[in-house]
Parts: sequence; structure tokens; C-alpha cells
Amino acid sequence: MSETNSVSRVVIVGAGQAGGEVAGELRKQGYTGAITLVGEEEQIPYKRPPLSKGFLAGSVTEEQLYVSPRAKLEQLGIEFIGNARVEKIDRSRKLVVLADGRELPYDKLALTTGGRARMLTLAGADKPNVLPLRSIADVKKLQPLCVAGQRAVVIGGGFIGLETAAVMLKLGLHVTVLEGLPRVLARVTAPEVSAFFERMHREAGVDLRTGVQISHLEGEAEVSAVVLADGSRIAADFIIVGIGVVTNTELASEAGLTVDNGIVVDEYARSSDPDIVAAGDCSNHPSQFAGRRIRLESVQNAMEQGRIAARTILGKGEAYQNVPWFWSDQYDLKLQMVGLSTGYDQLVLRGDPATQRNFAAFYLQAGKLIAADTVSRPAEFMLAKKWVAEGAVLDPAQLADESIALKTLVPIAA
Repeated sequence: MSETNSVSRVVIVGAGQAGGEVAGELRKQGYTGAITLVGEEEQIPYKRPPLSKGFLAGSVTEEQLYVSPRAKLEQLGIEFIGNARVEKIDRSRKLVVLADGRELPYDKLALTTGGRARMLTLAGADKPNVLPLRSIADVKKLQPLCVAGQRAVVIGGGFIGLETAAVMLKLGLHVTVLEGLPRVLARVTAPEVSAFFERMHREAGVDLRTGVQISHLEGEAEVSAVVLADGSRIAADFIIVGIGVVTNTELASEAGLTVDNGIVVDEYARSSDPDIVAAGDCSNHPSQFAGRRIRLESVQNAMEQGRIAARTILGKGEAYQNVPWFWSDQYDLKLQMVGLSTGYDQLVLRGDPATQRNFAAFYLQAGKLIAADTVSRPAEFMLAKKWVAEGAVLDPAQLADESIALKTLVPIAA
């Protein structure tokens, strides 16, 4: 049963991609009531993936990052309150209280609070030249430092760290990447794929070191060097920290909502309070695909779950069912990933990552395709997306044989 007529005020806390999607979808679904979007940053909702790529490189403008132009928000009658911090959620009075004392009443509340960059806990990590890369403001601080000849140390060999390293190298900087685990991208991909990206970065000129531990940071007013546990000293003009995200769940927790590795929601994006939905990086949802609860940090999840949250606010009752997918651009390489490879028991390579600059890696579990990574093979990625969604069973020998066109393979549904 639709609740559209009983909802006259929707407040959205968190003005990232998920928050923008909730607001836009409400209007698309015909909702005519008040929508207030509250964000801690001054910017209206924008896309974060280009921050470590085109925006850092200077090829993408700030306006091009925006999900919708500011004029579009005004046209849709969406009130945006930027530079605002929410102090608390008063569920009994159905109010959102801002740090400046303003109170925003709501009939339905959406929490799209996302996450913040995880920072180093080492002494000296608060120096002004130790910087995260999570927001437009972060990149604006970095851009003046990205001058040819400067020495940058990137801590973290995940997507953000590797993408940033690739851009800075192209800008003429001397780049060192430090990863504490034995290989880069260790949490998301197979050793063979990790080895490929390590080779690409080293061949490009990055000083990439894996399995390293940081002893301490040197420097007075600013950090001048990173000292490793083995005594190695790496001179640095500035440091970028790319060691993951901390979810912004404090508001939800203080309001008494169920929180466990994110705000716990059901398949309709509803939290433990039926008048509060949550979506995006901050939410932990049941995944039919994964067969368990998961929390995803991806644009695709933020957008799709944001739309479901909006429909739930309006009583539409549509369950969120998706197959996760991700991408990363490094140099001229496009890594596209679909599914979750955790628990795979067979890896099938199509192409040779040791000698080629494009290939595909297929992850099988008991014969079923559960995930795939493709490097600069977009057509194969599209097939893999379809097969992973179907839980297809494929012949590993045919999958690996590049003399057989992938599109001619006939999977057997599991």
C-alpha cells in the first residue's frame, strides 16, 4: 500500500551519491512533499570515483563531478543545507537536530552518511602534509602539491592508493607506494591479478613495496620522511593515506538504531526504526546474491540502494537485489570486477597477466561462476556480469581457451 499521502516531509542526512539518489528518486516517483538534504560538505551531491583520477589530474572540473547541476536541485524543489553537521536524531519527536541548533522535523528519514577516510594512528599523522583523499576539499589541498619532481608517499595499495599513484606519476612526481599486506588489492582479487598490477606500477616507475610496516614518521612542522620497520627511510614532500574507510554510523548508534558493520537494514533498506531508511556505504544489507549480510562501498550500490530506499519511503515495497560490481582506472588500464570472489576454489585465466596488458580472471566455486575480473576487456566483462548474475556453470577449459569466442560459450544454469 502506498504511503505517499501520509509523507509530507523527508529529511536526508548525508549528501553524497546515495543521498542525491534518494532525493532524485522521490521526485521521479511522483512525491511532491518537502525534501531536505543535509550535508557536511559545502558541495551538492557529487561523484567520488573521479576524485583520485580525472579531478586530481585536472581533466575533470568540480562542476562535472556533480550528480546533478545545482539548478536541477532547485528545479526539483530539493532544499540543500551544506556545511551542516547533524548533532542528533530525536526519534521520539521525529526531529533531526543540527549543530547550530536548528531542528528539522521529518515524517521519514534517510541516513546516507557514507564513510570518512581512515587515518593513520602514528605520531605525526596529524601534520598538514599527511592527507586523505576522500573529498573535493581533500583533492584541492593535494593539487598544489602535485608538481613534477615532488616526492609523494602513498600509504595503502588498494584502489585509491594505486589510482592516485598512477595519476601522480603521470604528473611527473616521484611516487612510492607502501602496502602492509603481502600484495596489493589483496582483499578484493586473486594473487595473479595483484601481481599484474604490481608489475604495471613498477614498470611505470612507481617504487612499490609490499609487506612493509611503518615504524614512524620523521619531521617537525611537516613529515619529511617515512621510516619503515626494517630501518629504510623514504624521503617525502607529502603523504597520501589510502587505508580504507570508517563508516559514519555514530548518529544512528546514538539514536538507538541497530548497527553492526554499518546501519543494519532489511531488503527494503529499512533500519530497525520503520520511519528511517539507510543506503550506501553506511548500510549493512541482506544480499540474496552473497547469501549473507554485506556492506558495500561502491557507487553502484549507493545509487541502486538509494533508489530502493526512496521507494520504501513511499511504501512501494521493492526488495533490493543486486550483483555487486566495481571498477578502477589505472594508467590506460580499466579493471572491471563483478561478484564477490571470497570462497572461490578455482581461478581460470583467459589471457596471460604475466605477459599481456589485457586479460580476464574467472572465479569458480564448485563449478559455478561467482565473480570475474577483467582488465581492458569490456565485452568480456559484460558477458561475465550476466553469467555471474545467473550463477552459470561453465567449462573451465573453454573459458580459458582464447581461440573460442567467449560469446559462443553456452553456460548451464546452476
